[in-house]
Amino acid sequence: MIHVENLTKYFDDFCAVDQISFEIQKGEILGLLGPNGAGKTTTLRMLTGFLRPSSGNIRVKDYSIDEHGLEIKSLLGYLPESAPLYHDMLVFDYLDYVANIRDIKSDAKITRLKQLADLCGINEVMHKPINQLSKGYKQRVGLAHAMMNDPEILVLDEPTSGLDPNQIVEIRDIIKEIGKTKTIIISTHILSEVEATCGRVVILNQGKIAADSTTEALRQGAGGEYFINITLLDADIDSVRAALGSIGQILAVEEEKKADDNDALHIRLRLRSPSDIRPEIYRKIKQSDWTLLEFQQETLSLESIFRQLTKEN
Repeated sequence: MIHVENLTKYFDDFCAVDQISFEIQKGEILGLLGPNGAGKTTTLRMLTGFLRPSSGNIRVKDYSIDEHGLEIKSLLGYLPESAPLYHDMLVFDYLDYVANIRDIKSDAKITRLKQLADLCGINEVMHKPINQLSKGYKQRVGLAHAMMNDPEILVLDEPTSGLDPNQIVEIRDIIKEIGKTKTIIISTHILSEVEATCGRVVILNQGKIAADSTTEALRQGAGGEYFINITLLDADIDSVRAALGSIGQILAVEEEKKADDNDALHIRLRLRSPSDIRPEIYRKIKQSDWTLLEFQQETLSLESIFRQLTKEN
Protein backbone atom coordinates (compact mmCIF):
# COMPACT_ATOMS: atom_id res chain seq x y z
CA MET A 1 0.00 0.00 0.00
CA ILE A 2 2.85 2.40 0.92
CA HIS A 3 6.18 2.17 -0.92
CA VAL A 4 9.16 4.21 0.26
CA GLU A 5 12.08 4.19 -2.18
CA ASN A 6 15.53 5.62 -1.36
CA LEU A 7 13.97 8.40 0.68
CA THR A 8 16.52 11.11 1.61
CA LYS A 9 16.23 14.45 3.36
CA TYR A 10 18.96 17.05 3.82
CA PHE A 11 18.77 20.18 5.96
CA ASP A 12 21.60 22.24 4.48
CA ASP A 13 24.60 19.88 4.85
CA PHE A 14 22.98 17.64 7.48
CA CYS A 15 21.48 14.36 6.24
CA ALA A 16 18.49 13.61 8.52
CA VAL A 17 17.22 10.64 6.45
CA ASP A 18 19.63 8.69 4.29
CA GLN A 19 18.23 6.60 1.41
CA ILE A 20 15.74 4.49 3.35
CA SER A 21 13.38 2.06 1.63
CA PHE A 22 10.52 -0.01 3.05
CA GLU A 23 6.95 -1.07 2.30
CA ILE A 24 3.84 -1.08 4.45
CA GLN A 25 1.01 -3.46 3.64
CA LYS A 26 -2.67 -2.63 3.95
CA GLY A 27 -3.98 -3.29 7.47
CA GLU A 28 -0.50 -3.36 9.02
CA ILE A 29 0.41 -1.58 12.27
CA LEU A 30 4.03 -0.46 11.88
CA GLY A 31 6.18 0.87 14.70
CA LEU A 32 8.83 3.42 13.69
CA LEU A 33 11.55 3.41 16.35
CA GLY A 34 14.85 5.15 16.90
CA PRO A 35 16.77 7.34 19.36
CA ASN A 36 16.42 11.11 19.37
CA GLY A 37 17.67 12.54 16.09
CA ALA A 38 17.35 9.23 14.21
CA GLY A 39 15.03 10.73 11.57
CA LYS A 40 11.63 9.39 12.72
CA THR A 41 9.68 12.65 12.72
CA THR A 42 11.34 13.81 9.50
CA THR A 43 10.29 10.54 7.85
CA LEU A 44 6.69 10.93 9.06
CA ARG A 45 6.57 14.52 7.81
CA MET A 46 7.71 13.38 4.38
CA LEU A 47 5.17 10.54 4.38
CA THR A 48 2.38 13.00 5.13
CA GLY A 49 3.55 15.56 2.54
CA PHE A 50 4.54 18.16 5.13
CA LEU A 51 8.18 18.05 3.99
CA ARG A 52 9.43 17.50 0.46
CA PRO A 53 12.15 14.82 0.16
CA SER A 54 15.59 15.87 -1.12
CA SER A 55 15.52 12.70 -3.23
CA GLY A 56 13.71 9.39 -3.45
CA ASN A 57 10.00 8.75 -3.77
CA ILE A 58 6.93 7.82 -1.74
CA ARG A 59 4.05 6.00 -3.39
CA VAL A 60 0.69 5.40 -1.73
CA LYS A 61 -1.47 3.03 -3.76
CA ASP A 62 -0.91 4.29 -7.31
CA TYR A 63 -0.10 7.86 -6.27
CA SER A 64 3.35 9.46 -6.17
CA ILE A 65 4.03 12.12 -3.53
CA ASP A 66 5.57 14.41 -6.18
CA GLU A 67 2.65 14.26 -8.61
CA HIS A 68 -0.36 13.47 -6.45
CA GLY A 69 0.28 15.10 -3.08
CA LEU A 70 -3.34 16.11 -2.48
CA GLU A 71 -4.66 12.65 -3.37
CA ILE A 72 -2.25 11.07 -0.87
CA LYS A 73 -3.16 13.55 1.85
CA SER A 74 -6.83 12.68 1.36
CA LEU A 75 -6.00 9.09 2.34
CA LEU A 76 -4.12 10.11 5.52
CA GLY A 77 -4.93 11.11 9.07
CA TYR A 78 -2.01 12.62 11.00
CA LEU A 79 -1.59 13.18 14.74
CA PRO A 80 1.67 14.99 15.55
CA GLU A 81 3.32 14.66 18.96
CA SER A 82 1.53 17.76 20.28
CA ALA A 83 -2.04 17.71 19.01
CA PRO A 84 -2.74 21.03 17.18
CA LEU A 85 -5.90 22.02 19.04
CA TYR A 86 -7.67 25.35 19.57
CA HIS A 87 -7.64 25.38 23.36
CA ASP A 88 -10.28 28.09 23.80
CA MET A 89 -12.94 26.04 21.97
CA LEU A 90 -15.31 23.39 23.32
CA VAL A 91 -14.47 19.88 22.15
CA PHE A 92 -17.74 19.58 20.21
CA ASP A 93 -17.28 22.98 18.56
CA TYR A 94 -13.71 22.15 17.62
CA LEU A 95 -14.60 18.80 16.02
CA ASP A 96 -17.60 20.42 14.31
CA TYR A 97 -15.17 23.01 12.90
CA VAL A 98 -12.84 20.25 11.66
CA ALA A 99 -15.79 18.45 10.05
CA ASN A 100 -16.74 21.65 8.21
CA ILE A 101 -13.17 22.04 6.92
CA ARG A 102 -13.36 18.43 5.71
CA ASP A 103 -16.61 19.36 3.92
CA ILE A 104 -18.66 16.73 5.76
CA LYS A 105 -22.33 17.52 5.17
CA SER A 106 -24.59 18.36 8.11
CA ASP A 107 -26.63 15.14 8.04
CA ALA A 108 -23.52 12.95 8.00
CA LYS A 109 -21.56 15.23 10.33
CA ILE A 110 -23.52 14.49 13.53
CA THR A 111 -23.30 10.77 12.84
CA ARG A 112 -19.55 11.02 12.34
CA LEU A 113 -19.05 13.07 15.52
CA LYS A 114 -20.98 10.48 17.51
CA GLN A 115 -18.89 7.66 16.01
CA LEU A 116 -15.63 9.42 16.89
CA ALA A 117 -16.81 10.32 20.39
CA ASP A 118 -17.56 6.64 21.04
CA LEU A 119 -14.38 5.35 19.39
CA CYS A 120 -12.03 7.81 21.13
CA GLY A 121 -13.85 7.77 24.48
CA ILE A 122 -14.60 11.50 24.64
CA ASN A 123 -18.40 11.52 25.12
CA GLU A 124 -18.10 12.91 28.65
CA VAL A 125 -15.93 15.88 27.61
CA MET A 126 -17.64 16.90 24.36
CA HIS A 127 -18.99 20.10 25.95
CA LYS A 128 -15.88 21.02 27.95
CA PRO A 129 -13.27 23.60 26.90
CA ILE A 130 -10.18 21.92 25.49
CA ASN A 131 -7.91 23.91 27.82
CA GLN A 132 -9.55 22.16 30.80
CA LEU A 133 -8.78 18.66 29.53
CA SER A 134 -5.99 16.39 30.71
CA LYS A 135 -3.16 15.52 28.32
CA GLY A 136 -4.76 12.12 27.73
CA TYR A 137 -8.09 13.62 26.67
CA LYS A 138 -6.35 16.19 24.47
CA GLN A 139 -4.62 13.31 22.67
CA ARG A 140 -8.00 11.63 22.21
CA VAL A 141 -9.46 14.81 20.71
CA GLY A 142 -6.44 15.04 18.41
CA LEU A 143 -7.00 11.43 17.41
CA ALA A 144 -10.65 12.19 16.63
CA HIS A 145 -9.45 15.12 14.49
CA ALA A 146 -7.05 12.83 12.58
CA MET A 147 -9.86 10.30 12.05
CA MET A 148 -12.48 12.81 10.92
CA ASN A 149 -12.33 11.99 7.20
CA ASP A 150 -12.23 8.23 7.90
CA PRO A 151 -8.70 7.89 6.44
CA GLU A 152 -7.30 4.60 5.18
CA ILE A 153 -3.92 5.39 6.76
CA LEU A 154 -3.31 6.83 10.22
CA VAL A 155 0.07 8.35 11.13
CA LEU A 156 0.73 8.86 14.85
CA ASP A 157 3.86 10.65 16.11
CA GLU A 158 4.52 9.78 19.79
CA PRO A 159 0.78 9.32 20.58
CA THR A 160 1.41 8.36 24.23
CA SER A 161 4.15 10.88 25.03
CA GLY A 162 3.62 12.51 28.43
CA LEU A 163 0.69 10.30 29.41
CA ASP A 164 0.35 8.43 32.69
CA PRO A 165 0.23 4.59 32.68
CA ASN A 166 -3.58 4.44 32.71
CA GLN A 167 -3.85 6.90 29.82
CA ILE A 168 -1.21 4.96 27.87
CA VAL A 169 -3.27 1.75 28.17
CA GLU A 170 -6.42 3.60 27.09
CA ILE A 171 -4.76 5.12 24.00
CA ARG A 172 -3.19 1.74 23.19
CA ASP A 173 -6.61 0.07 23.27
CA ILE A 174 -8.04 2.76 20.98
CA ILE A 175 -5.17 2.30 18.50
CA LYS A 176 -5.63 -1.48 18.50
CA GLU A 177 -9.34 -1.05 17.84
CA ILE A 178 -8.68 1.39 14.98
CA GLY A 179 -6.01 -0.97 13.62
CA LYS A 180 -8.67 -3.58 12.84
CA THR A 181 -9.71 -1.53 9.81
CA LYS A 182 -6.85 0.94 9.17
CA THR A 183 -3.18 0.95 8.22
CA ILE A 184 -1.31 2.61 11.11
CA ILE A 185 2.21 4.00 11.43
CA ILE A 186 3.32 4.79 14.99
CA SER A 187 6.47 6.62 16.01
CA THR A 188 7.27 6.08 19.70
CA HIS A 189 10.01 5.80 22.31
CA ILE A 190 7.95 3.47 24.51
CA LEU A 191 9.13 0.01 23.50
CA SER A 192 6.49 -1.83 25.54
CA GLU A 193 3.86 -0.05 23.44
CA VAL A 194 5.46 -1.36 20.26
CA GLU A 195 5.46 -4.94 21.57
CA ALA A 196 1.82 -4.63 22.66
CA THR A 197 0.51 -2.85 19.56
CA CYS A 198 2.68 -3.26 16.45
CA GLY A 199 3.01 -6.29 14.21
CA ARG A 200 6.25 -5.00 12.70
CA VAL A 201 8.96 -2.47 13.52
CA VAL A 202 11.39 -0.36 11.51
CA ILE A 203 14.30 0.91 13.62
CA LEU A 204 16.10 4.01 12.41
CA ASN A 205 19.57 5.04 13.54
CA GLN A 206 21.43 8.11 12.25
CA GLY A 207 19.01 8.41 9.34
CA LYS A 208 19.40 4.81 8.15
CA ILE A 209 17.34 1.66 8.67
CA ALA A 210 19.01 -0.50 11.33
CA ALA A 211 16.29 -3.19 11.33
CA ASP A 212 12.98 -3.99 9.63
CA SER A 213 11.13 -7.02 10.93
CA THR A 214 8.57 -8.40 13.37
CA THR A 215 9.57 -8.22 17.03
CA GLU A 216 9.79 -12.01 17.24
CA ALA A 217 12.05 -12.24 14.19
CA LEU A 218 14.23 -9.48 15.65
CA ARG A 219 14.72 -11.51 18.82
CA GLN A 220 15.67 -14.61 16.86
CA GLY A 221 18.08 -12.77 14.58
CA ALA A 222 19.63 -10.32 17.01
CA GLY A 223 22.58 -12.56 17.82
CA GLY A 224 24.68 -11.83 20.89
CA GLU A 225 24.41 -13.77 24.12
CA TYR A 226 21.49 -15.52 25.80
CA PHE A 227 20.86 -16.43 29.42
CA ILE A 228 19.17 -18.96 31.69
CA ASN A 229 18.55 -18.23 35.36
CA ILE A 230 18.40 -21.01 37.92
CA THR A 231 18.08 -21.03 41.71
CA LEU A 232 19.33 -23.99 43.74
CA LEU A 233 19.36 -25.13 47.37
CA ASP A 234 22.11 -27.30 48.92
CA ALA A 235 24.55 -26.39 46.13
CA ASP A 236 27.86 -24.57 45.93
CA ILE A 237 29.15 -22.58 42.99
CA ASP A 238 32.23 -24.75 42.34
CA SER A 239 30.17 -27.94 42.06
CA VAL A 240 27.63 -26.25 39.79
CA ARG A 241 30.39 -24.92 37.53
CA ALA A 242 31.96 -28.37 37.31
CA ALA A 243 28.65 -30.01 36.43
CA LEU A 244 27.20 -27.46 34.03
CA GLY A 245 30.41 -26.09 32.53
CA SER A 246 30.81 -29.25 30.46
CA ILE A 247 27.68 -28.44 28.42
CA GLY A 248 28.96 -27.11 25.11
CA GLN A 249 26.46 -24.26 24.65
CA ILE A 250 27.25 -22.72 28.06
CA LEU A 251 29.87 -19.98 27.93
CA ALA A 252 29.93 -19.15 31.63
CA VAL A 253 28.32 -20.11 34.95
CA GLU A 254 27.96 -16.91 36.99
CA GLU A 255 26.82 -16.56 40.59
CA GLU A 256 24.44 -13.71 41.38
CA LYS A 257 24.26 -12.37 44.92
CA LYS A 258 20.80 -11.51 46.24
CA ALA A 259 20.54 -10.00 49.70
CA ASP A 260 17.02 -11.25 50.35
CA ASP A 261 17.84 -14.97 49.99
CA ASN A 262 21.09 -16.08 51.66
CA ASP A 263 20.38 -19.83 51.64
CA ALA A 264 19.77 -20.22 47.90
CA LEU A 265 22.38 -20.17 45.14
CA HIS A 266 21.38 -17.95 42.24
CA ILE A 267 23.07 -18.86 38.95
CA ARG A 268 23.04 -17.09 35.60
CA LEU A 269 24.13 -19.25 32.67
CA ARG A 270 25.55 -17.36 29.70
CA LEU A 271 24.88 -19.16 26.41
CA ARG A 272 26.36 -18.89 22.94
CA SER A 273 23.05 -19.39 21.09
CA PRO A 274 19.28 -19.32 21.78
CA SER A 275 19.04 -23.13 21.40
CA ASP A 276 16.91 -24.62 24.17
CA ILE A 277 19.32 -26.70 26.29
CA ARG A 278 17.12 -26.77 29.39
CA PRO A 279 16.56 -30.58 29.22
CA GLU A 280 20.31 -31.15 29.30
CA ILE A 281 20.76 -28.74 32.20
CA TYR A 282 17.92 -30.39 34.10
CA ARG A 283 19.46 -33.83 33.67
CA LYS A 284 22.72 -32.54 35.18
CA ILE A 285 20.84 -31.08 38.15
CA LYS A 286 18.82 -34.27 38.59
CA GLN A 287 22.02 -36.29 38.95
CA SER A 288 23.01 -34.19 41.99
CA ASP A 289 21.52 -33.67 45.46
CA TRP A 290 20.56 -30.08 44.70
CA THR A 291 16.99 -28.77 45.06
CA LEU A 292 15.80 -26.77 42.05
CA LEU A 293 13.73 -23.73 43.02
CA GLU A 294 13.79 -21.69 39.81
CA PHE A 295 14.53 -22.40 36.16
CA GLN A 296 13.90 -19.63 33.61
CA GLN A 297 15.14 -18.93 30.10
CA GLU A 298 15.70 -15.20 29.71
CA THR A 299 14.01 -13.71 26.67
CA LEU A 300 15.95 -11.10 24.76
CA SER A 301 13.88 -7.93 25.19
CA LEU A 302 13.09 -5.43 22.47
CA GLU A 303 14.87 -2.85 24.62
CA SER A 304 18.09 -4.89 24.52
CA ILE A 305 17.83 -5.31 20.75
CA PHE A 306 17.10 -1.60 20.34
CA ARG A 307 20.21 -0.70 22.33
CA GLN A 308 22.34 -3.13 20.34
CA LEU A 309 21.18 -1.68 17.02
CA THR A 310 21.35 2.00 17.92
CA LYS A 311 24.35 2.27 20.22
CA GLU A 312 27.16 4.50 19.03
CA ASN A 313 30.19 2.67 17.66
